[in-house]
Amino acid sequence: MRLTKTAEVVLRKRYLLRNEKGEVIETPEEMLWRVAKAVASAEEKYGGDSEKVAKAFFNIMDEQLFLPNSPTLMNAGTNLNLSACFVIPVEDSIDGIFKALWDMAKVQKSGGGTGFSFSKIRPKGDIVHSTKGVASGPVSFMKIFDAATEQIKQGGKRRGANMGVLNVHHPDIEEFIKAKWEEGVLRNFNISVGVTDEFMKALKEGRDYPLINPRTGKEVKRVPAREIFRMIVEGAWRNGEPGMIFLDTINKHNPTPHVGEIEATNPCGEQPLLPYESCNLGSINVSAFVKGKDFDWERLREVVHLATRFLDDVIDVNSYPLPEIEKKTLANRKIGLGIMGFADALFKMEVPYDSEEALKIAEKLMSFIQRESHLESQKLAEERGVFPNWKGSVWEKKGIKMRNATTTTIAPTGTISIIAGCSSGIEPVYALAFKRMNILDGDEFFEVNPIFEEVLKRLGLYSEEMLAKIAEEGSIQEIEEIPENIRRIFKCALDISPEWHVRMQASFQKYTDNAVSKTINMPNHATKEDVERAFLLAYELGCKGITVYRDGSREEQVLARAKKSREEEVKGRVVKTPSYIEPRPRPKVTTGTTIETKTGCGSLYVTINEDEYGIAEVFVQLGKSGGCAASQTEAIGRLLSVALRSQVNPYALIRQLKGIRCPSIGFDNGEIITSCADGVAKVLEKYLKGEYTKKRIDGIKPLTEFIEKKKQKTKMIGGVCPECGNVLEYGEGCMVCRMCGFTKCG
Repeated sequence: MRLTKTAEVVLRKRYLLRNEKGEVIETPEEMLWRVAKAVASAEEKYGGDSEKVAKAFFNIMDEQLFLPNSPTLMNAGTNLNLSACFVIPVEDSIDGIFKALWDMAKVQKSGGGTGFSFSKIRPKGDIVHSTKGVASGPVSFMKIFDAATEQIKQGGKRRGANMGVLNVHHPDIEEFIKAKWEEGVLRNFNISVGVTDEFMKALKEGRDYPLINPRTGKEVKRVPAREIFRMIVEGAWRNGEPGMIFLDTINKHNPTPHVGEIEATNPCGEQPLLPYESCNLGSINVSAFVKGKDFDWERLREVVHLATRFLDDVIDVNSYPLPEIEKKTLANRKIGLGIMGFADALFKMEVPYDSEEALKIAEKLMSFIQRESHLESQKLAEERGVFPNWKGSVWEKKGIKMRNATTTTIAPTGTISIIAGCSSGIEPVYALAFKRMNILDGDEFFEVNPIFEEVLKRLGLYSEEMLAKIAEEGSIQEIEEIPENIRRIFKCALDISPEWHVRMQASFQKYTDNAVSKTINMPNHATKEDVERAFLLAYELGCKGITVYRDGSREEQVLARAKKSREEEVKGRVVKTPSYIEPRPRPKVTTGTTIETKTGCGSLYVTINEDEYGIAEVFVQLGKSGGCAASQTEAIGRLLSVALRSQVNPYALIRQLKGIRCPSIGFDNGEIITSCADGVAKVLEKYLKGEYTKKRIDGIKPLTEFIEKKKQKTKMIGGVCPECGNVLEYGEGCMVCRMCGFTKCG
């Protein structure tokens, strides 16, 4: 394998087997042979030549033409789970809920991501006959699942991940939509509203729709569809949550409707599954097949057939975490063959991502892969038999014998695309050049898209200075030294309008059995109207779900100046010190509100003032003057003011202060105030939620205007990886570190 520095780090850190001392005991080549031989052993069950097939499997992985999902690379040959995607049912009883929790723990321990529909759980305040009490609702139980996930690290290699779905007709839908408006809540969940055609029709017609108690099946009340949709848009604009899953669209394409209805997906949304169903995935590196301005279709056909066989073999050699999952998976034999390297393929073909030509390429490519994978599944059905639930399925009605109920999925390919050395999934590249910090030896180096690097060299523009400029800008669209036709081709995710993101997702969905994992990336200045248009367009174009992300809208993604260092002489030696973000100056005039809250030390008065860019300062004063407590509250206010004028996310500050305890506990309107710091945090939080005034701060000018006035260059960068400290990127519905392979979605 031709591995980049980053790929070498990812493989050593996450994939290569270790002994009991934690020492790596295999090479990348040995890993591929381990996987190839373990998977090909399934051929013996059907009288095939496992050794010959293992060589073929090894070759397509070694040439970086195809790679299976991470659990297969990590666990093949070790008697552990090889599948990535699972859906666990959640029934409306304590036994059912905690059975689902137990099942989740077993799946996540084995390396899988779990999806749940919480739509069967009775709403908050509903009666519980067995205890004569009242129900706490689905969101309260989601927090229990979230807490359990926090403690489970999958095989010592990665954190578990969940998808939580609630049907839009559930009475608790408003609480669900707002569940992640405060950062840090349900941090191990992606959440999506399960939307029906009935809701979308009511939205279009501007009328109410029914909320239905799942326990009784009866209508509770009717609410305006427009109001619920507005909340969904608000949440997505705030921090990318919730997404939308179009349930009726998904079930129109359910290949086994006689077996059950699909209510949920895996954590990144690309795999709609029945309860207790699992699916194993793999992706073809399509950039490796580009030949001039087209693909090598014959070689691609060979790899599609081999990869389909590979994924079907995985089903037979897999070790399933639960008997229910084994039974359902073997009955439907779903597999998900997808692609990666699509953006790189377009670069090689010199086709802009946001163009009609790119959409046509996407449809031609995916229709070919889907057709050929179906043909291989039909061939396998002749050799091995149809999937057990074939009778009564959509395939039986078409008169087509299939080995697998589904064969294609467009999945996230975060770490396997790093190993393959290509762009991720069908996403545009996040950046063309950026600086990496080698986590093993501390070296800094530029990582450059290799296709773009070749173009720069051909044009005579390649230099360390140019790479630094591109890394600082985050895009080449404003770099005039680069020819306009090159800038048109080499666009990054945030250079592409939301409409083109949605249209590309829809083009791939036309020829994908399951669903498509893709993030509709938006710049920070995108409006709620932009989010709304993206949601509606996705539904109109036949997407099965949609996730949007507005750059910089989460605390884990920060606004930072490009970190230029300066040299200083300290005690006779030259050292490098970083430059820092300077807070904007305090304006002469501010307007604000003073709020009183009760603490154990007496009345606390918190004054919050705003300028045209946002909160400018916080004054904190205790009713009892003087003393250490008064000086500390003044210090809290001063530090908050500096942080807020530096555009630090206020919710990050709130979480640092909230819950700090002191010996004197106070109560404010029945709410416990554990300290003066806790009181300040709770006042600031309520202020941001608009509880003290009807005025909202959505309309304030963005900090970028202030920065532009000062002619200071800033850029949005990904958040900080908790494992290696490098940049996190948001794509395919998840935060991913392309240095060490960390992912927040498992």
